[in-house]
Amino acid sequence: MKDVITIKDAKENNLKNISLEIPKHKLVVLTGPSGSGKSTLAMDILQRECQRQYMESSGMVSDSFSKPKVGSIVGLSPSISVGQHITNRNPRSTVGTVTDMYTYLRLVYEKLGERTCPNCQTRILPSFESKLNEAHVFEQEVSEYAEFIDCPTCQHRMERLTRSHFSFNKLEGACQTCSGLGDVVDINIGVVFNENLSLRDGAVTFWFDSLTEYQVSILEAAAKYYEFDFDVNLPLEDYNDIQRDLLYYGVESEVFSAHFPGIKPPKSVGKGKFEGVLTGMWRRYKEKDGNSGEASYFLKQPCHDCHGERLNKESRLVKVAGTTITELSRASLKDVLIWLKNLQNNLIQEDESIVETVIHDLVVKATRIVDVGLGYLSMDRQAVSLSGGEAQRLRLASILGSGLTGVLYILDEPTAGLHPKDTRGLVKVLKQLRDLGNTVLVIEHDLQVMQEADHVIDMGPGAGQFGGRIVGRGLLHELKEQQHSVTGAHLREDTLIDRDDRRGTGRYVTIHNAYRHNLKNITVSFPLGCFVSVTGVSGSGKSTLLFDLLASGHVDRRYYNGCEKITGLEDVKKMITVDQSPLSRMQRSNIATYTDVFTLLRNLFSGLPESKRNKLTAKHFSFNTTGGRCEHCQGLGVVSVNMHFLPDIEVQCPKCHGRRFNDDILLVTYQGYTISDILDMSIEESLELFEDQKKISKIIQLLCEVGLGYLKWGQSVTTLSGGEGQRLKLAKELNKQKTAHTLYILDEPSTGLHPSDVKQLLLLLNKLVDAGNTVIVVEHNSEIILESDWVIDIGPDGGEDGGNVIAEGSPNEVSAHEASYTGQFLKNG
Repeated sequence: MKDVITIKDAKENNLKNISLEIPKHKLVVLTGPSGSGKSTLAMDILQRECQRQYMESSGMVSDSFSKPKVGSIVGLSPSISVGQHITNRNPRSTVGTVTDMYTYLRLVYEKLGERTCPNCQTRILPSFESKLNEAHVFEQEVSEYAEFIDCPTCQHRMERLTRSHFSFNKLEGACQTCSGLGDVVDINIGVVFNENLSLRDGAVTFWFDSLTEYQVSILEAAAKYYEFDFDVNLPLEDYNDIQRDLLYYGVESEVFSAHFPGIKPPKSVGKGKFEGVLTGMWRRYKEKDGNSGEASYFLKQPCHDCHGERLNKESRLVKVAGTTITELSRASLKDVLIWLKNLQNNLIQEDESIVETVIHDLVVKATRIVDVGLGYLSMDRQAVSLSGGEAQRLRLASILGSGLTGVLYILDEPTAGLHPKDTRGLVKVLKQLRDLGNTVLVIEHDLQVMQEADHVIDMGPGAGQFGGRIVGRGLLHELKEQQHSVTGAHLREDTLIDRDDRRGTGRYVTIHNAYRHNLKNITVSFPLGCFVSVTGVSGSGKSTLLFDLLASGHVDRRYYNGCEKITGLEDVKKMITVDQSPLSRMQRSNIATYTDVFTLLRNLFSGLPESKRNKLTAKHFSFNTTGGRCEHCQGLGVVSVNMHFLPDIEVQCPKCHGRRFNDDILLVTYQGYTISDILDMSIEESLELFEDQKKISKIIQLLCEVGLGYLKWGQSVTTLSGGEGQRLKLAKELNKQKTAHTLYILDEPSTGLHPSDVKQLLLLLNKLVDAGNTVIVVEHNSEIILESDWVIDIGPDGGEDGGNVIAEGSPNEVSAHEASYTGQFLKNG
């Protein structure tokens, strides 16, 4: 049996006819600069060939499913790819439901739950409940069965609670007010109306002048219809109930109609059929699924009945070991693990026989999640709110429970968003996977993971056409001795840069008494005109502080949700927030369309002599509209293939062979290149081609500066990692002309960057600050933190154990702070 996977003559994408051996049953790290060919080797060759062989062995041979451009692959194992893309966007999916921990917990509460009689407050123990009236079953009108129990003291009859009663996704358990979502949406009336102004002066904040005149005419007609005074020059604060109800809710609302019970509402706008400002906002919000033009005026708030706990009152009161299921759902998984172990140790023999296996499985699941550095998460955390790195590590913890052996696991940067303190736990999980008899191939830039790996493959030396070679292999310390290794070169050089810290403008933006989520009433000041890093372990409260408070504070300075106030924002003329949320979920959106380069390309091609002769316009050079695109794949260049028991995969379109356009469009060339050739070209390669096109070349230079020169113009933005997407957003923002002081807030911009690429990013960020702007980053990368002018460390740990300012000052001052985990790594790194 071969102990290696042998790849010979790989030529896919930018790979330069490489041959290599990957040791099996080992932890192997694939590293190198962004765009050097790591993903091509792991995903496009190993993973794709595995899928192709699966189809072939299942008798589903397809001509369109091509073999990767590789001479041969020997020793390939079945593979499972664990990427960073979040596919579950259901608001009802939580960490508890996707890991099945909450499902197991519902069973524990069904069997061991203690409840209180609502009539006489007697405690009803599970042992008593389970023995009582076992056969007392009543058939209900809906043809379902419900069991009932009687209180032993007052004989009050209650429905027996089953596991369905502890599910917020079922009618039996969900809070009726919020339907089990935990929060309700309401309009922030203080932002919609300015009480000090009249309608003509702009009392309705989102009405522009002509709309105000139109709406005022309808209101006056309504007042005339109902025969009451309505002065449009009167400030809102002086309105009586009738005037206010008309403006807020409209003539057809119950609230307004109650004032005139005998009068039917007018049937035309001319007669005064006014919809009502708030009524209209709700209608548009529901019609657009929460994406209406006024969506920013809506607030999501905890449900006033269940207070965000999702379950109905009866289910919320049931306790096991003195704790309700909603309290456990809100606790960090680290605390849940402690609770489970205590419960396990204190089970009586009768209970042990019922739930012993379930509790044991829960302990194992929770331990694995804590080991991958996610102990700060709670079970009620929405799955859609997880970062790519968190989602990947959560899936990794679940995979461990499968017990599969002989599998090739391919992971894409599992350390993304992970503090160096937690990397050790992740490596432990990766080694457990390996020790089960699997091969673990990790695309990674983290030196700590490389240090622990059994084998490192270094690719390079550059990105795109300058990469695609194996430049080093072996253990990490062996790479240091290898002349051509990019990672080895980084290890050999001195990374410390001596420079003076910028003192800034002397002004600050300050968040006062922040209490959102786990923040402990902290007051934090950010110096303007500086490069600021906000650090801390995962879940400590960094993103809450910056993205939930600071970023939203700039939108509405009169309303603060989660802090007392924010001061100093008057010195910031513009705020640009660049987080790691997906750029688009539309497959049609690619690098060229997102950066607006494609519009410039279409105009360029439609202006060529060949296009004018054939009467081709810019529309013909679009793959999103009919006219010039291939209709078989509708301009995508790929078609979807049903893999039956596996996820669907995309293969090259058999009609246009991936070129997206019809043949007559492909006859038009610019300097020998068709528009399809340019979409298949990397950004860096196209720089020379478009050096005479000022608008296009400026965007290309920016994309190269943020380290994205290796991406292809036609690559779908849905395939980008969180870090790539963020740097693409940053480049798009930088392309816009700015003169005033701008505050940039970035979420781990170094994600996905090789250490050698981080320097390029630092040059760009420093250039922004030197131009008179402020840059604030959430970051774990020690190189970026050391380059900062000011560091704010939040912690000490994640979840409820975080939310405090542990240290702040220059990187040197923070590294001298013993209580700071970040400081320890800065000192030792």
